[in-house]
Amino acid sequence: MVTTLATGEATGSTVDPRRHGVAVRFAPALAGYAVVVVFLLHTGTPALAVARWTAYALLAVLLPGTLVFRALRRRPHTLVEDLAMGGAVGLVLELAAWAAFTAVGAPGWLRLWPLAVVLPFAAVPRLRRHWRVRYATAAPAGWAWSLAAVVAGFAGYLHASFLAVNPVLPTDEGQAQYLDLAFQLSLAGAATHQVPLDVPQVAGEPLHYHWFGFAHLAATSLVSGVDLPTVFFRLAVPALCALAAVLVAVVGWRITGRPYAGVVAAALMFTVGEFGFENGWRQLFGTQATFIVWGSPSMTYSWVLLLPLIAALGEVVGRARWVAVPPFGRGAWVLAASFLAASTGAKASTVPVVLAALAFTAVLLLAIRRRLPRAVLAAAGLALAAQVFATAVLFAFESHGVTVDPFSGLRTYLPVDQSAGAAAVTWVAVGLAFLLSLQLRLAGVLALLRVRRWRLEAVQLFLLGGALAGPATYLLVGHPGSSNQYFTRTGFAFGAILSAWGWAELADRAALSARGRLLLGAGTAGFAVLLTAVQLDSAASTPTTPAYAPVLPLLCWAAALTVLALLVALCWPALVGRWPGLAGRGGLLLLTAVLVAGAPGLVMDAAAARKHPNGGAYAVVPMPASRVEAARWVNAHSDPDDVLATNVHCRTVVDGWCDARSFWLSGYAERAVLVEGWAFAPRMVGRPEGPYAPFWDAERLRANDAAFTAPAAAGLASLRDRYGVRWLVVDRTVGPESPALRTLAELRFGNAGTAVYRLR
Repeated sequence: MVTTLATGEATGSTVDPRRHGVAVRFAPALAGYAVVVVFLLHTGTPALAVARWTAYALLAVLLPGTLVFRALRRRPHTLVEDLAMGGAVGLVLELAAWAAFTAVGAPGWLRLWPLAVVLPFAAVPRLRRHWRVRYATAAPAGWAWSLAAVVAGFAGYLHASFLAVNPVLPTDEGQAQYLDLAFQLSLAGAATHQVPLDVPQVAGEPLHYHWFGFAHLAATSLVSGVDLPTVFFRLAVPALCALAAVLVAVVGWRITGRPYAGVVAAALMFTVGEFGFENGWRQLFGTQATFIVWGSPSMTYSWVLLLPLIAALGEVVGRARWVAVPPFGRGAWVLAASFLAASTGAKASTVPVVLAALAFTAVLLLAIRRRLPRAVLAAAGLALAAQVFATAVLFAFESHGVTVDPFSGLRTYLPVDQSAGAAAVTWVAVGLAFLLSLQLRLAGVLALLRVRRWRLEAVQLFLLGGALAGPATYLLVGHPGSSNQYFTRTGFAFGAILSAWGWAELADRAALSARGRLLLGAGTAGFAVLLTAVQLDSAASTPTTPAYAPVLPLLCWAAALTVLALLVALCWPALVGRWPGLAGRGGLLLLTAVLVAGAPGLVMDAAAARKHPNGGAYAVVPMPASRVEAARWVNAHSDPDDVLATNVHCRTVVDGWCDARSFWLSGYAERAVLVEGWAFAPRMVGRPEGPYAPFWDAERLRANDAAFTAPAAAGLASLRDRYGVRWLVVDRTVGPESPALRTLAELRFGNAGTAVYRLR
């Protein structure tokens, strides 16, 4: 039974789950899992790899994490919450275990780490009770099936945009790949045997970066036994996205007290895309979930830690008065500290946005209540400590190219030669386009503010603070690679929950009957399909000049839909007269239409992947099978600590300048390279030359290159003894090795394009 107060301020499901059969209760989860598996198998993922990964997820993440979460929270709420939050806790525990086992040189024993949790919970009587828990609350069937549909739908998007266009290992010489993927694979490869990480492309260079997500990928491979490229290109992204979607739903339910607010929040993050109405891959100011979940899997990993952090901090700052979900109790502080610690190195954008949200909450609560909110200040102190640790220890005060550069993300669309009046109009138009493109799905926040008459609960202020801090930081700072976009993506996790809360408030006030809910659902789906069909039919590439041309389709379609909304508003009295059931429900219908206006976004991106694979407007690189074959041979025949040398440093050479973004060897060999592509080394990011900045150690580069062009016994011995180089990998399409190399090193592998030598 779902109980809703007349004021719309409390809901909860009080169905005894024992009344339903196990198959019925778990059918939505099994259906979602089955859809993901079908997509994986369709793209050539070995069934054994799927089975091994499933066993890893159940036994090495969910089991220990759920046991620890149950010990921390005061009273149970739902099984799905225990499992989702337990999965996130399991990832935090895995990170600590990975660091410990790798630090002592025993990463191969990592698969034993769950015993450190399982054995105490089996042996200690007070802990043993957490194996079997009875729940007074069950997830409503509609909620569960809706969430399964969100997971399955997003898996379909991933299949079209990522899985189907990225083979685990290239099979021909014409394969193209999004630029960053090999670099990310190289970080995961380094994490299989190293802590803390060095830059894989420059052996021994410290990596001051957010690399925790890649440690998770390494741990997945080490524990499951599935090879790392299969984990990276097949299993990890769908799994993290599915867990993030479930976490949005359960956290939204917990914070708002409304089950359907959670599943609506999940749909806003993983079903509705950006409002764009153009070619589907330009992505204007960036995206919230489209492309980035596979283009930067560390973002999705950070969401999996951020969402339960929001739940824990939501308890700390102050729950909404009407929420009947059992509180975490004192365990909220342990959870908050744990997720903050793990978030420091998950994504650099997470802790600053959380800290800003807490500061925003503290200031407003002080202004409203005239007293210091001590719990909020304590939480802010934890977040500040986490940020100091991240800045000083993980990032070593490296800025990674981030500078204070207000509105740099908008200036791209501003012509340089304009009168003051025209410039003002353009600024307004581009700013409006930014809000419509990235923030339209947060329209429910405005509805909530109106319904609550701007009198928000502490937890609502916290969510609002995060939702504002993300885009505000994006607008305040700049980055040469537009990585300031990650702040908006972090803030969006806050905003999606708050926007769904606003929608749920209007839905409660509308008090729709079962027939009304069915009609609303059908109408929403029909509107989304219609918008998608229109965009698929009409979208086309836009000109690049004038500078503001790319935002014009968005503004034109926004104007057209606004006119349509005004026409409906003018006809509303007549419609209510014809169908009295519409009375008092216009606001809900309008908000629903606004929230789904970006529904074509994911469909357009998936469709564009057929024409512009691996990132579309983003840089791609060749990834020929011959290179990857050589790198994988090295992986199979070398030791993890071996260092490689190669003659490939450049993605391209322009007027004699090297675009030093070559990462294929360190990526697929999973080994450190003496000098490969150095452009992503922290000390190089933000240099005015961009990726064409020269390497900082000319002597090392000369010694490396001489091994291929003018090898000498003394030079090769120096590489071996001074730098630890054991293997030389030659790409003959870049330049053939000197014939003398055959007499000084042992040729161990060769194919049409590459050769691998071992130093004697």
